[in-house]
Amino acid sequence: MKKDNSIVLFHEKQVRRHWDEEKELWYFSVVDVIAVLTDSTNPNNYWKVLKHRLKKEGSESVTNCNQLKLISSDGKKYLTDVADTETLLRLIQSIPSPKAEPFKIWLAQVGYERIEETEDPELAFERAMETYLKKGYSKDWINQRLKSIEVRKELTDEWKERGMKEGLEYAILTDEITKAWADKSVKQYKNFKGLKKQNLRDNMTNLELVLNMLAEASTSEISKEQKPNGFIANKKVAKEGGNVAKQARLTLEKQTGKSVISSKNAPEIQKPKKLLDQDNKE
Repeated sequence: MKKDNSIVLFHEKQVRRHWDEEKELWYFSVVDVIAVLTDSTNPNNYWKVLKHRLKKEGSESVTNCNQLKLISSDGKKYLTDVADTETLLRLIQSIPSPKAEPFKIWLAQVGYERIEETEDPELAFERAMETYLKKGYSKDWINQRLKSIEVRKELTDEWKERGMKEGLEYAILTDEITKAWADKSVKQYKNFKGLKKQNLRDNMTNLELVLNMLAEASTSEISKEQKPNGFIANKKVAKEGGNVAKQARLTLEKQTGKSVISSKNAPEIQKPKKLLDQDNKE
């Protein structure tokens, strides 16, 4: 099976999935998920009926499903209906099953929390702190990460002020900043760390986070002074901001004799130093 295809265990049952490198999205077999959540003896027919009902109701979930060739139990590849995570969660809401209920409760809870955070943004930081602690990050790292969120928000507010559009333009500008300071595009950086859908910043060391913050903060300050007009001008500023952090990186690397850009990802960053030392000895 290719690197970008795999099977994930879900309630002790297999769900086929495919990683789209270009879109950076996981796609899951809809029929496999239905088989898990409904215990249906004929999940294909269940999906056929559900599709018909959803189309009748005017739901976009079915329209958003794609077809990919996935390996079947006979070892051959067949076109299979697949859905990304967002579409899949919408489909699960339409499945009347006790096994689907925990997902529905979770989605309702997440929705409620987002409404709370809109009214009180401080709650978002508190929940982020709690989540990172549960994942095993150190408090020092978490403080850096939360600060990076604040710096990022200031940058995106500045881009918005300059007329940049969320989504593709933000992504391109971010890529310019990253290439300038780290000599790697966001995709190259993620590949270097062995990442797929994971957030790059959540897999950065303290030093990487600090330099990334410097790059984004510098871009914000230069933009406020130069007030770039249009995408090309903003792209130039993004590169200039990234270069500020690049100079700091090169100076530090010269002093320490080692690269700041690390292949470490979250599990290694979260791991206690004593265990890392033990692994290195082994």
